[in-house]
Amino acid sequence: MSSTYIDPSTETDICPLTGLKVDDPSALERPPLAIKVSNYPPLVRPQAGLDKADVIFEHYAEGNLTRFTAIFMSRDAQKVGSVRSGRLLDLEIMPMFRAIFAFSGASGGVKQKFRESDVFDQIISPDFGHAIGNQGSAPFYRIPAEGKAIEHTLFTDTPTLWKFAAEKLNYSGRQEIKGWVFSKEPPPGGQPVTSISIPYAAGSIVSEYAYDTGQGKYMRSVTGEPHREELSGKQLSFDNVIVIYAHHVETDILEDTWGGGHYSIQIQIWGQGPVRVFRDGQMFDGLWVRSDRWDLMRFVDGNGNPIPLKPGNTFIQMVPLDFEVNIG
Repeated sequence: MSSTYIDPSTETDICPLTGLKVDDPSALERPPLAIKVSNYPPLVRPQAGLDKADVIFEHYAEGNLTRFTAIFMSRDAQKVGSVRSGRLLDLEIMPMFRAIFAFSGASGGVKQKFRESDVFDQIISPDFGHAIGNQGSAPFYRIPAEGKAIEHTLFTDTPTLWKFAAEKLNYSGRQEIKGWVFSKEPPPGGQPVTSISIPYAAGSIVSEYAYDTGQGKYMRSVTGEPHREELSGKQLSFDNVIVIYAHHVETDILEDTWGGGHYSIQIQIWGQGPVRVFRDGQMFDGLWVRSDRWDLMRFVDGNGNPIPLKPGNTFIQMVPLDFEVNIG
C-alpha cells in the first residue's frame, strides 16, 4: 500500500469511516450507529442530524422513492430524523459496519427477515418492543407538527441510542472495521467532474451535487433545492460522493398497496460491481468489492489498487446496474 495512504486500521485515533483523527478517542470505543431516515415526501426535509453522520446511504425503497441510512461514529447528533422503516438493504449495512440499527416500522416480511438474521441483537426499534417515550430517556420520541402525518414525527439522538445499546443490548466497544483507505491528495488518473445528478424519480427525487472548489466539498441539492440540515440550516456538503451500481431484485415481500402495490427490493451488494468515486472535483471509475458478509465494501481501480477516499464524510448513492448518472 502506498505510504501516502491513511490506513485507519493501523491507527488507534483515526475514525475508520472518515480517515480523520477524532478529538476524543473514546468515540471509537463504540460501534457505529445506523439510523433509518426519511427522504420523502418533501415535507420531511430538512432532516435533522445528517450533517453529523460520517456516511450516508441513499437507496430505492419502492415506488421510485428513496430512503437514507445514516451512519454515525465519530460525532454525536442531538436530534436525528425523522426515523422511518427499515429495508432489506439494512441487513447488509449492519454487518458491513458492525452497526447498531435504529428504525421504526417494517413490512411483515422484512420484519421477519430482521428477526431471523444474525444481526438481530444489533437492532433498536419500536417494532421489537423498544420504547417511544421522552427525549433523553427513551430511544425514540415524537415531535408532532402541523401538517405532518404521525409517521413523520419520530426522532432519536445518538447519545441515547449508544447508552441503550450498551445497557439493554449489551452491544458496545470498539469494532473491527477495516477496508477503506484515505489520502489527502487524489490519486492519478481522475476525470474532471464538477456536477453530479442522480435522477431517482424525475421531477420529485433528483440527488444533485456541485463541487465547490473553495471548500473542497460537494454541495448537495435535491431536485434543484439546496439540501439543508434542520438545526443548523446549512446546506449539506460531502468530501466524497460514491455511486454504487448493484443488482436490484424485486422480491415477493409486499411493502404497500398504493398504486396497485409495491414490493421490497433486494439490493445485492455482495461480490463486486461497478463504482464511481468522486473526490476533489474528479471522478475515478473502478469496482466495489465485498467478499464476506462482515466486510466493508472496498473500492479498487482496474489494476486492483485501492481508490483512496478523501478524509472526511461520504455520501453513497445506490443505483441499479443500468442506471444513468449525469455528470458534467
